[in-house]
Amino acid sequence: MSEKTALISGEDKGDHGSTRRRASRLSTFSRFGADNVEAVHSGVRPTRESIATIPAGLADTKKVSSSVKVKKAAATAPRHKARSFMEAPDGAISALTPVQMGRQELYNDLPFVAVPGMQRKERNLSVAFSAFAANIDTLEQDQFLQATTGKGMTAKEKEQRASRMSVLLLGELEADAGVVTTPLIFTVAIACMLQFNFGYNISVMSPPEPFVFPGHSTGSWSAATAAFCAGAPFGAALAAKWADGMGRRGAMITTTWIFIIGGLIQALAPSMLVVTLGRLVIGVASGASNVLVPIYLGELAPPSLRGVMGTLTQFGCVLGILFGSVTGFAFANPSGWRWMFFVISGIAMIQLAMAPFLLESPRWLLGRNPDSPKARFIIKKLRGFRYDEEVETEVELYIGASKSQSCDGDNDGASGQGGGNNALAEMFADKKVRLLVVSAIVLQMAQQFSGINAVFFYSGLFFEGVIENPLVGSTLLGTVNVLATFLALYLMDRTGRRTLVMWSSGGMFFSCVVIVMALLGYFSKIVALGAVSVYVIFFAIGMGPIPFLMVAEMFDSKYVTVAMGLSSQINFTCNFLVGLFFPAMNEALGAYSFGPFGVVLLLTFLYALIWLPETAGTTPEELQAELVKKHAGDTYHNMDIEGMAGQAPTSSDEWELALAAMAEEEGV
Repeated sequence: MSEKTALISGEDKGDHGSTRRRASRLSTFSRFGADNVEAVHSGVRPTRESIATIPAGLADTKKVSSSVKVKKAAATAPRHKARSFMEAPDGAISALTPVQMGRQELYNDLPFVAVPGMQRKERNLSVAFSAFAANIDTLEQDQFLQATTGKGMTAKEKEQRASRMSVLLLGELEADAGVVTTPLIFTVAIACMLQFNFGYNISVMSPPEPFVFPGHSTGSWSAATAAFCAGAPFGAALAAKWADGMGRRGAMITTTWIFIIGGLIQALAPSMLVVTLGRLVIGVASGASNVLVPIYLGELAPPSLRGVMGTLTQFGCVLGILFGSVTGFAFANPSGWRWMFFVISGIAMIQLAMAPFLLESPRWLLGRNPDSPKARFIIKKLRGFRYDEEVETEVELYIGASKSQSCDGDNDGASGQGGGNNALAEMFADKKVRLLVVSAIVLQMAQQFSGINAVFFYSGLFFEGVIENPLVGSTLLGTVNVLATFLALYLMDRTGRRTLVMWSSGGMFFSCVVIVMALLGYFSKIVALGAVSVYVIFFAIGMGPIPFLMVAEMFDSKYVTVAMGLSSQINFTCNFLVGLFFPAMNEALGAYSFGPFGVVLLLTFLYALIWLPETAGTTPEELQAELVKKHAGDTYHNMDIEGMAGQAPTSSDEWELALAAMAEEEGV
């Protein structure tokens, strides 16, 4: 009996290779049995004509648990043992359930990075695959009925079945997003503390400025502030090497130690020069954390949770910015300013104390050794799996996705940096990709030259003369920034990226105009405070998150990490220039200090209006079309969604095997 016939009939013994051996012991069911092998032997091949629409049932589907639907479906489904599988044009067979196939698509198409705003693409890809698989299920059911009864399904019956199956499969796929284990929670919390510390260091220099070595020059303070951004590119470059050499966990612990050292240098500094050195060290740690945290969380979390993980890191950063202003009320004075810098080390020490709960990245472990038992143990803990079969399937998904997202097809460089030079050459060689690279560079430059970090670095300087206590203004901006991040999450899930960039840059431009006019005396000073708040809100909904999100969405997954690295380098370089020159620019331009930022924002709006492409391939229809194109040569067999829904593996886990062994020994 051939492997394909054995799979269709359910009589497969699992002797066809490592992948098949791991999958074949799963007990799943199909409407097809051994008596009907010939009727369905041809399988179904997706085409644009046969799979062209999203079933109506998915139009208003919400993210809810599908447990009730699954149990009902499983109870009524025929009980024929058989495997669903996909046959590639070269004859290779992949035996996965429809849910596992869907998760495979999520793994392959979503990059291993946690970026805020990715939830929409995660959701739409799940919808697209559910529609894709439901259509195949319906086509195969029609084929089966034609072969066995001589009468196929009516158009209405096909529509109803496709709608019902797509909703059922979507529920199963989205159940994965609801599985949040305790080890994953602890790991995410520890990782987010790095981003919290990064945010704290953005705003920490503003409150104590009048008290840190009084009499310092504007130039020396600018150098100390900008040193943070000067160290960040070096940290970002080193982080990639650390991540591949010592692992994600080791690299993050190293970064934590650098935060501790940098905080102590600043807190114990005898002069402004040493404060500047401490800021440089902190910049290295901050640059490293900006690279490590998104990669680390993207590799630990399932694809359906990577957007959520990215959102948590964003909140960690903005809460850190707010905390930097709040601590100023207690410590921004002649005798307490050193404690503001001790806080940096304190946050890092708390994180270091929680390091035993920090798990290594399974992707990194599998990149070094595909048979790693440690990687399997970690996957089991993170996903809450009970069965070895589930773990092995997840391992295959990790390895397959790592290879598909590597420019050279090598999984060893798990951070994605190993083929960086080749990837950059490929990106600039392709005319279509070249425009995306230019757009990514323009957006990163616009983000920093819009002046947002001038506000957070020097908020106290800006609010002098505007309100009685500048620290109140800084805290207000930090609070507005946190609240606006919630608004950004709502809008990013519903609005086009290009549209958000235009609204954001346009709103910030008009805010700059109002700020300048208020400082010139045309409006009251309180209007200036309100205009800065509006400026921060418009930044948070577009120019803040969108530049990095568009990188994650515009590029093929194999280019994302390299594009992210290039974007980070440009972002920190521009940030350094703003931090270094804004005080001098403020002295020279006075009330017109926001004028240059307004010019940049106007040019950004025009670039977005004329040249910036909207991220393609993000709607369910576009993603389904991509799936059809991608799998046009593949043939699907036994794609019975209803019969396979909610079925758990029957193979025993380690505990059951141990109990069986004990019972056998006692019997002897």
